[in-house]
Amino acid sequence: MGCPPLSRTSRCLALTTLVTLAGAPFLTGCEKGEAKTALSYTADSKRAYDEAMIEFSAHNWLEAQALMREVKRKYSYSKYARLAELRIADADFEQDKFAEAIRGYRQFVHDHRSDVDEVSYARSRIAESQYAQISESFLLPTADERDQAVIIDAFKELKSYVHDYPNAKESKKIRELLADVTARLMRHELYVARFYLQRDNFDAAVLRIQYAMRTFAGGPSIREPAPSDPIDSGLEAEALLLLGEVYLKMHKFGDARESFAVLLRDYPKSPLTVQATNYLTYMKDRGV
Repeated sequence: MGCPPLSRTSRCLALTTLVTLAGAPFLTGCEKGEAKTALSYTADSKRAYDEAMIEFSAHNWLEAQALMREVKRKYSYSKYARLAELRIADADFEQDKFAEAIRGYRQFVHDHRSDVDEVSYARSRIAESQYAQISESFLLPTADERDQAVIIDAFKELKSYVHDYPNAKESKKIRELLADVTARLMRHELYVARFYLQRDNFDAAVLRIQYAMRTFAGGPSIREPAPSDPIDSGLEAEALLLLGEVYLKMHKFGDARESFAVLLRDYPKSPLTVQATNYLTYMKDRGV
């Protein structure tokens, strides 16, 4: 006895099932192909980046940059494209092409703000590049007489980094650079103040010292500084002593006394405490 004939609906369902089953291997094959393609893309981008790093590590900067640009072009959606951007800027930095390096790092920060660690690194390199652009002449004593624009730019960049990333691994080095730049700027202001003092322009001298203390002075030296504290230029005690001396010449004895007292209180280890104490004794003996 034969099987009963299938209804039209049953025949349609059976046909649909057969088609689905027949197509299943092809669908699975597509999924595997897509996964394989993604894996290959990542592997290929890493391989290309590693090859570029061989040239980078050998200090073949131009060859390394050319290969890194290929990584960016061919694998723009991979993390290695972002790393390649940083290495291109690094190569400029290593060649003392600081303006080009700064442009590269700034572009990276602009384009990849969510990459926290890489952005922190890029900003530290911007700060280092700004510092590196200070010419050798600024390292000499006569730098006190020169235009401070380049140092001001470095100061702002370094200070901004320390403020935003006080605990980053690059912060220790950046703080050292900032301390050096801060001291140079502080020294320049004190030089100008002495220039005015020698010409009996006492008000101008006071304004320059006050500006230096307000803008570049660190905190008291009687405790260990926290990472977020202002940078100590090492010249704060000198500035306070000079300010007191100017006030003495102006016969503003109360202001002079306060300046010397702050020096003794905040910078007790400074050798200038001896002079400050002598000035206070001098005023006390004369009843002023």
